[in-house]
Amino acid sequence: MQIRDLPYSDPGDPDVRSGPRFLYWLGRNQLAGQLKSLSWGLLHQLGIAGLPVTVGLAVQAVIDRSGARLALAGGLIVALGVLIAVGDTMLHRTAVTNWITAAARVQQLLARKTAELGSALTRRVAAGEVVAVSTGDVEKIGWFVEALSRFAAAATALVVICVGLAFYLPSLGVMVALAMPVLALAVLPLLPRATRRADEQREKAGKATELASDTVAGLRVLRGIGGEELFLGRYRRASQDVRRAAVRSARMWALISAVQVLLPGILLISLVWYGATLARDGRIDVGQLVTVYSAATLMLFPLRHFEEIAMAYSFSRPSAQRAVRVLSLRRSAREATVEEVVAPSGDLYDPATGLMAPQGQFTAVVCGDPDEAGRLAERLGGHAETGEEDGAEEAAAKAPSALLGAVALDEIPLDAARAAVLVQDKDPVLLSGTLRELLDVPSSGLVTAGAALEAAQCGDVLSALAQASPDNDGDPMRTRITERGRSLSGGQRQRLALARSLVTDPEALVLDEPTSAVDSHTEARVAAGIAKLRRGRTTVAFASSPLLLDAADRVVLVHEGAVVAVGDHRDLLRTEPRYRAVVTRETDDEAAAAAPDTTAGVATVPAMKSIQEIEERA
Repeated sequence: MQIRDLPYSDPGDPDVRSGPRFLYWLGRNQLAGQLKSLSWGLLHQLGIAGLPVTVGLAVQAVIDRSGARLALAGGLIVALGVLIAVGDTMLHRTAVTNWITAAARVQQLLARKTAELGSALTRRVAAGEVVAVSTGDVEKIGWFVEALSRFAAAATALVVICVGLAFYLPSLGVMVALAMPVLALAVLPLLPRATRRADEQREKAGKATELASDTVAGLRVLRGIGGEELFLGRYRRASQDVRRAAVRSARMWALISAVQVLLPGILLISLVWYGATLARDGRIDVGQLVTVYSAATLMLFPLRHFEEIAMAYSFSRPSAQRAVRVLSLRRSAREATVEEVVAPSGDLYDPATGLMAPQGQFTAVVCGDPDEAGRLAERLGGHAETGEEDGAEEAAAKAPSALLGAVALDEIPLDAARAAVLVQDKDPVLLSGTLRELLDVPSSGLVTAGAALEAAQCGDVLSALAQASPDNDGDPMRTRITERGRSLSGGQRQRLALARSLVTDPEALVLDEPTSAVDSHTEARVAAGIAKLRRGRTTVAFASSPLLLDAADRVVLVHEGAVVAVGDHRDLLRTEPRYRAVVTRETDDEAAAAAPDTTAGVATVPAMKSIQEIEERA
């Protein structure tokens, strides 16, 4: 796999049983790249290992006054230099390729999981953790994959050099061969503590990132209530906690680096002292001493890779564990049993509550509990409810999948389910880009962008965008929208998101409070626009506004997790006190005054007056 071939056509099915297993799966899926990097690394390391031999030959040739052997040694040094340069260049190229392709694979897996879970993801994993995984953790995982082949090349080179020295000069080579495992493994007792401190640092950094993300998202509200300093103080404390944890972690890694310098230094001093003694007694030649000393010195370079792989693993293991925590989330406990299905159609039905949205009708749903409404909307879109504290099977049993026609949405391929039912939650996200790019989404092609914008009453939004970018010849479709639409008001963002949903023209469209941020006059026009544009298509809107409810073909009241009343808006106002309480925000005293007189069998005068006022307001 080369960088130019990215993205992957299929990133694969990862092993999410644990962090180490995920890292092993990544390395196994990049075996060809690892072998390339290993080959170039061996060329580079063994080229370096050959230098001491040629240097020793050159020194001995000078001592023996042999010009031919000196020329031969010089030629070998030049050849080794070329091999080292080529090997190092290609090693860096292939290793970085492994890093980038591994990071790209993880990012594709995360993007696929995000698309699969939708808004349910942030209810099960903190938003800050998702950001940390998709940025810093991806880089650390790629680092380990990149360092693995270089470490394997360095370890192989060390074994070859030690064996070669033992045969070349046993009196000194055996000493070096015995010392190398000690030098390589000396830092192992320090690694657990260093890993714990690194984990603590990353945990605090993740919390600080989450706090910063939440603060930025609510900055407008914070300014309105004067809470900027409060949250700034919290982030300042969190930032200082990260700094202190980073210092503690750096101290431990500094100690490991010091050990990696101290012990090889002791080896070299001992080697020089013992070798000089042997050379003085005439038991070895000066050239042999230079060869062994040079080899031992150059062995410190591949030895550094042991420290690097330890650091890479200690940093990437918790990162991989966090990635696994996201990638292991499942859309449903039930496995998809249908390989190829025709796009489902029919009535949209939720078995958990008994909610039925007839095909081709505009159904409004009233829930007294906004959280219950959000969960029901997600269930209608095929997102089965799950909870980390409950097992997946228990969660699936608590929240059976919604049905479109006779087909369970969580038992069909994800693409088919998303094409059939689209859910727009109460806080939709606008991505940065032009308005044309925002509305360029997969769709049936039957609804134009202009028709969707008109139905969502986006005329004032188009005017504002046209004035904001005079360079675009007054074309609002070419005007860029900032991230999350922060340059727009809440009502403008909501209507643009609604227009985007209307453009897709799914078989069933589920809207959660689509007009909560607009004024009453605009709300009435938006409700009429939705009803007109979606005529003949299944539409479900969760709302409590009389203006939108009055535009619906039928209204369903959901109370305490079950459907308790069905009818049109005005009939339910007359006959259902619980519906009236939610829609009109009645107080307990008002509800008691409006309650029917059961002793007389007729409604009291205050109750009749209340209903009449409600109808007039509606």
